[in-house]
Amino acid sequence: MERSVSDDLDESKENVLTDPPFYLPEFEESYRYIIDDYDVPPRDIAIFIPCAVRKPYSSSPSHRIMRKIIDDVLSPEQYHIVIFGTCGILPSELETMYPYAHYHYMLGKVKDQKIQEDFLRIETDRVAGYLKKTRDVYKRRIAYCIGPFRKAFIQGSERAGVQIDLILPSKDIIDKIMELDCPFQEGSLNMEEYLEEFHSGLMQIRDMK
Repeated sequence: MERSVSDDLDESKENVLTDPPFYLPEFEESYRYIIDDYDVPPRDIAIFIPCAVRKPYSSSPSHRIMRKIIDDVLSPEQYHIVIFGTCGILPSELETMYPYAHYHYMLGKVKDQKIQEDFLRIETDRVAGYLKKTRDVYKRRIAYCIGPFRKAFIQGSERAGVQIDLILPSKDIIDKIMELDCPFQEGSLNMEEYLEEFHSGLMQIRDMK
């Protein structure tokens, strides 16, 4: 990759990446930078949330909602947001770094079984690598995710041997949503039932001793 990983949002829109990002060398190089060179800021609580279609992620409607809930419960010095999914896994403060703000891809629309399996394999490895790196950086960890992102995160946690204190939404709430008529089987993380449980979960993590 010829570009520096410090390149930011002035990248031309003509250069937006549209291939599956987990295959691209740009994302592997940036992931290695995070694992090998980046100093992750220590915080009491790590909050893992999925990537979003709109870039930078914090400008997306879903992330704005999640961040508002987080800020209602926690003070900034208590937590660190970490983004994961088709992008790999990265501290949220790096969201404008190339290539994370310069791709467009939706795994949910992909029907190719091999691509789905490759995503799960690659993302599991990347989640495990980050959790190993940050084993002593955080005191507690909470993840908010559904679908293949959730599966990759759980497998990554198991592979790293790093416990996640709370993974939301809970199976009971997911099962309830799956009974509804939603465009996606598990619905959206912006659904009221999920968001209410996320808020409660953050309070639970905050109050852990």
